[in-house]
Amino acid sequence: MLGQMMTKQLTISSLITHAETYHSKAEIYSVNTGGGVEETSWGQVGRNARALGDALTKLGLEPQARCGTIAWNNRRHLEIYFGVSGAGFVCHTINPRLFPEQLVYILNHAEDKVLFIDATFVPLVAAIRDKLEHLEHVVLMEGRDEAAAEKLPGLKFYDELVATGDPEFEWPDLEENTASSLCYTSGTTGNPKGVLYSHRSTVLHSFAINAADGIGISATEVVLPVVPMFHVNAWGAPYACAMAGARMVLPGPGLDGQSLVKLIDGYDVSLALGVPTIWLGLLAEAKKSGTKLESLRRTVVGGSACPPSMIAAFRERYGVDTIHAWGMTEMSPVGTVNKPLAKHSKLPVDQQHALRENQGRPVWGVELEILDDDGKPLPHDGKAQGDLVTRGHWILDSYFHATREETLTDGWFDTGDVATMDPDGYVTIKDRSKDIIKSGGEWISSVELENIAIAHPKLSDAAVIGAQHEKWDERPVLVAVKAEGEDPTEEEVLHIFEGKIASWQVPDRVVFTDVLPRNATGKVLKRNLREEYGKILIG
Repeated sequence: MLGQMMTKQLTISSLITHAETYHSKAEIYSVNTGGGVEETSWGQVGRNARALGDALTKLGLEPQARCGTIAWNNRRHLEIYFGVSGAGFVCHTINPRLFPEQLVYILNHAEDKVLFIDATFVPLVAAIRDKLEHLEHVVLMEGRDEAAAEKLPGLKFYDELVATGDPEFEWPDLEENTASSLCYTSGTTGNPKGVLYSHRSTVLHSFAINAADGIGISATEVVLPVVPMFHVNAWGAPYACAMAGARMVLPGPGLDGQSLVKLIDGYDVSLALGVPTIWLGLLAEAKKSGTKLESLRRTVVGGSACPPSMIAAFRERYGVDTIHAWGMTEMSPVGTVNKPLAKHSKLPVDQQHALRENQGRPVWGVELEILDDDGKPLPHDGKAQGDLVTRGHWILDSYFHATREETLTDGWFDTGDVATMDPDGYVTIKDRSKDIIKSGGEWISSVELENIAIAHPKLSDAAVIGAQHEKWDERPVLVAVKAEGEDPTEEEVLHIFEGKIASWQVPDRVVFTDVLPRNATGKVLKRNLREEYGKILIG
């Protein structure tokens, strides 16, 4: 017997319809690419998204046509998120920090027919336009700009395009498993891979984000997604905010500490989401300016491990709760969120704080397991560490233009992380499988060493690699960036490890450098560091 309940498709258009119907006056503040802040609302974003969907349909695009974006976090980009997917096309956000050759590969692999760009990226797109095999329309996300039109013949203008559409356009009734958006991995090894999300997976992911044990976004929030909208759909924040009717502040291209402090204080931001490197800059500027960040209540940190010293700085200086989360492009991206259980309230305060330092436990919809080298499950005792695998409602089934057999093993996706899991499901990422250090048959977590090192007051950044060693196979080497105005010695830096880890895990050397190499999503390129310093302990 079937249940006797209505069935409606889970679609992205339902999210924006809810926001514009029941939260039409909720403010959205957007920093323009050229400067200045404009105020709009969910009601206006919804109307513009409908008009855009109608305008794209009138261009004659086939259903599921990919529409790329190379853009910052701003109002027009938000409208594109909903207008493209809602009309039955695929919103393909592209990371502008990739090499031009990778951009060409991605645009051609995705077969993008339309490309929306911010003014910042006109020169970039003009340089590669002739190599884009499928592209039919380039749209500048501004009003008419004749100078830009000279650089890109046939250029269309967003405001003019939207004006050709009907703001009362009725969203098509899409099947919920229809593709909605496309993101590519950063391609640290080989070409980037495409992850094709569905309407259903996106809506379910939004529910998980908004759950109390997820991030818990509500209509009372003012949300600042510092994580770029070209990076895993800003961790799903635009969709979750539409579902909740939350107000938003979109920071545009300025992600430096000073710009972010002004936005947080100026627009009463209560929740901000970003990677650790962003928060290092924010904390430095907040300390320098003397702000109390009075409106800020929570930060969500992901993308890479959050140093415990950063969590403590937010908590002790500003009363801000830092929520550690973990996921990846292939997971839409949220997999775990660090929220406490009821029993944790009875623990001593220092133990409660220590519990907030791991990556958290799976939200509903995500299954995790740790496996040994033979693919057998390991005990969830918080000690056994193995390969972390996942499956669930918003985990990829296969890469774009690839097969399930090429992507999964026994129905699980291998995350490439080495981790432990405790009986409550709390996950601690020890390292990327390619970065963990094996010294004399024992494993050393580079992440753990980095978290200790970054707390040193005379360092501004740090990374740890395994360097070749004649006796122990590998030994840790710390590559560090000195804080402005500081000149620590190697001995001073190594002193911070005393009493925090076993003596045999302490790095053998400290190498100072001006800046750490990072990929397009801000992760340290340890491959480059290994090439430069991997033999520093030999001879």
